[in-house]
Amino acid sequence: MNKIWINCGELSGDIQSAEIVKALKKTGNEFDFVGMGGDSLKKEGVRTLFHINELSVMGVSEVFEKIPHIIKLLKRINIALEKEKPDAIIVTDAPDFNFRIINMAKKLHIPVYYFIPPKVWAWRKYRLNFLQKNVKKIYSILPFEVPFYQKNKLAVTYIGNPLVHVVNYSENSSITPVKGRIGLMPGSRKKEISLLLPEYAKMAEGLIKKYPQLEFYLIKAPQYNNAYFQSFWNVNVPLNFVESEERYKFIPSCELIVGASGTAVLETALLGTPTIVTYKVKAFSYVVGKLLIDVDFVSLPNLILEREVFPELLQEKADSQMLIKYVQKWLDNENYLEAVKKDCAVIREKLGSGNSAELFAQDFCHELKL
Repeated sequence: MNKIWINCGELSGDIQSAEIVKALKKTGNEFDFVGMGGDSLKKEGVRTLFHINELSVMGVSEVFEKIPHIIKLLKRINIALEKEKPDAIIVTDAPDFNFRIINMAKKLHIPVYYFIPPKVWAWRKYRLNFLQKNVKKIYSILPFEVPFYQKNKLAVTYIGNPLVHVVNYSENSSITPVKGRIGLMPGSRKKEISLLLPEYAKMAEGLIKKYPQLEFYLIKAPQYNNAYFQSFWNVNVPLNFVESEERYKFIPSCELIVGASGTAVLETALLGTPTIVTYKVKAFSYVVGKLLIDVDFVSLPNLILEREVFPELLQEKADSQMLIKYVQKWLDNENYLEAVKKDCAVIREKLGSGNSAELFAQDFCHELKL
């Protein structure tokens, strides 16, 4: 029995890690999965000793606020690692947190494999040295980052993107967009929701005056109830709710989406739904980010195609008036929407055939000599 510790720090990592756990189970090898994750990993039988909800932070200043809690959490994880003594650790995304886990693994002589590696091609390139010394192999899900890691002498395998399989475009491609249906995805972290959703509400209030037929649907992060989201919706416009597990069938039914930058935006691209990308953090976090980040775009669809497919409204631009302007542009000209849908098809093609979890499982088992 091979004991594998899975370490995720957020919802998207939990969803994608669950796919590789499924694939590893199908290899015929016996595994005992344990670690830190969310509901998706728990459903796959992973002993989630720590839940991702314990690490719901964003931005530099927000991390500072939760440092005492994070230190306690790391100490608890270290104790658990010493007790469990896994044969290998798979860390998923969340580098600010997972680098601490990697340090623990090094002291315990446990090999580490990085699934969805840190975006060192965009910022914090000094982290390359840490990865070279402490990570046995990287499993990349973005085609454009592989040459970068190879150039910097890191063992890397491109497996395609697990979301291609997860969102299952072929199963949902026959769903017809409903005219006037606007999807809202304000993120999964409290800070994201509190900063973005009030702007979405004012956007809805402005749009409904010109387009009374519009309906707004908020696709929920699973850890919050309707009342929590409603507390940020202080306008006289009806807000409908969609459960997280229904989102892949619901997103294609939307004429367009307004959403927070993150994995969810890649999901909408893979499902072919035009999306306006938004993001806000506290001023200090934004200033630090601007100094450190060396990329032209923040959203994965734009990075993959190396041009703006989805409009990006960040920080002060992520306000209701700018949102109204961009939504109106799309609603008034279907040619724009059709052009974006064609670009989404190219993104699907670039991200593989949907068997990335199986490719990971094959390579990982080979690494463990199973």
